[in-house]
Amino acid sequence: MSVIAILGAGKGMGQAIGKLFGKQGYKVALLSRDPGKLEPIVAELAAAGIEAAAFRADVTDAASVKSGLAAVKQRLGAIDVLEYSPSNATLPRASASQITRDTLQPWFDFQLHGAVAAVAEVLPEMVERKSGTILVTTGASSVRPEAGYPAFAAAGVAMGALRNWALALHSEVASSGVQVGHVAIGTFIGQSAESSADAIAPLYWDLHTDRDAIERVFR
Repeated sequence: MSVIAILGAGKGMGQAIGKLFGKQGYKVALLSRDPGKLEPIVAELAAAGIEAAAFRADVTDAASVKSGLAAVKQRLGAIDVLEYSPSNATLPRASASQITRDTLQPWFDFQLHGAVAAVAEVLPEMVERKSGTILVTTGASSVRPEAGYPAFAAAGVAMGALRNWALALHSEVASSGVQVGHVAIGTFIGQSAESSADAIAPLYWDLHTDRDAIERVFR
């Protein structure tokens, strides 16, 4: 069975992505700073006949990311799909005119550096196998910064950098059989049935299976 590792998993998108891929026959690894909080999701997936497990990984700590993904490989096997979508409501907010190094650095550590650390743990094996998918998630301001909420400008700058890196990485490794894709979500998830996590999750499957596409924007 193939394995998807969801880094930054939780109720909402991580849960929905795990359920969707699990129904397609994937084993699901859920990673977060507090894996205990993921156990209800593991139980829900298990009740649906999906093999799933929770692991600890703090995206701001490269050693934690490394050990968490190593634990996934040891328990479930090689990682075929890596999805990166952490969230942290405690990070500083700042409009474009208020951005300083101190407000921006935590977002870069959380968004970009965490993704770089995670990809480093799976990409060499994917290239060697000539198969694999890496998916990163941002807000839609990474694509259209002028349309974002002003208070989240610092987040948008870091997410824009993550998008830039992901698309550049795809250009570099696509010929090796590795797909790198980006999903930008331009809504508050769950405000309506149309913007539910279950409604958005198919975009990830589309990017995994449609190797000619590298980006999906949900508005």
